[in-house]
Amino acid sequence: MTIDVNQLIDEVLAKEGGYVNHPADKGGPTNYGITQSTLSRYLERVVTTDEVKTLDIQTARDIYELRYYRTPRIDKLPAAIQPFAFDCAVNHGPRRAIKFIQNVCSEAGFGPLTADGLMGPKTKANADTCLAAMGDWMLTALVEERRMFYLKIVEHTSSQQVFLKGWLNRANSFLPDIA
Repeated sequence: MTIDVNQLIDEVLAKEGGYVNHPADKGGPTNYGITQSTLSRYLERVVTTDEVKTLDIQTARDIYELRYYRTPRIDKLPAAIQPFAFDCAVNHGPRRAIKFIQNVCSEAGFGPLTADGLMGPKTKANADTCLAAMGDWMLTALVEERRMFYLKIVEHTSSQQVFLKGWLNRANSFLPDIA
């Protein structure tokens, strides 16, 4: 199975939509899912809300590929879990996405791994071994890890409840059909 990063980006863009500035969103104004702070870091200068509003889709695509796929080494994970990991990287940050994988591998007995959110050779090897042993059940465990993360967010910050249904739907979209 070969992963096409452009297809992954297309899928994220379909979920993220266009410009949003929801008052309860801790990320502030976003466009194509790119926050004002992410765009500022990418351009290496402070950007305005208007610059977020007028963000072009190619810049968003470039940010996704560089900051959420290649740099955190999501592309080194087994192909079967890359779409999940990439979506998590976009939604929670790359380190959290990799921590999900490290936690699941360790909990399933493929570790121990330090949940540091860094994609090194040990994390890659254990993810490969875990997937080979568990198959689709690894993805199911990853989705459950993500759901629990969302529930903890809402438990600690009740204003985030407004996003919970959408978050859970997003996580559940990665559940495999296991007969």
